[in-house]
Amino acid sequence: MKGTDLTPSEMKEFVRRHFEDFVNNRLADVIYQNMTSNFFDHDGPGGKPTDSKGDEQMMLGMYKAMPDLKLTIIEMVAEDDRVVCRNIWRWTDPSSGKKMQMHGFVLWRFEGAKIAERWATVTPPTEDHRAW
Repeated sequence: MKGTDLTPSEMKEFVRRHFEDFVNNRLADVIYQNMTSNFFDHDGPGGKPTDSKGDEQMMLGMYKAMPDLKLTIIEMVAEDDRVVCRNIWRWTDPSSGKKMQMHGFVLWRFEGAKIAERWATVTPPTEDHRAW
């Protein structure tokens, strides 16, 4: 495993842009620009390991199921070749009209100037009672 020459600030900005494009702007194919060719997601769809293609397919499904999906980054910490991000995913359930949310923690490992690995923990979806 080789590291990265990116600074902690550069890695955090990279992750911020990735989430903005991949989730909020619905640009699923950006994953091929942002991840290494051998990217490995330890916690992909259904908690199973996958690659960039698996994550792309997951997001395409989420775009359809959650048309107003929005991810908000709450905080990030970066050190060495890794970034940890705490975030909230919010959307409206199309069938019930209820506002929903889930919280997540993601650890990204960089290799060179791209993301090489991902680990994630996400809470089950719950109703979002905050005022939108």
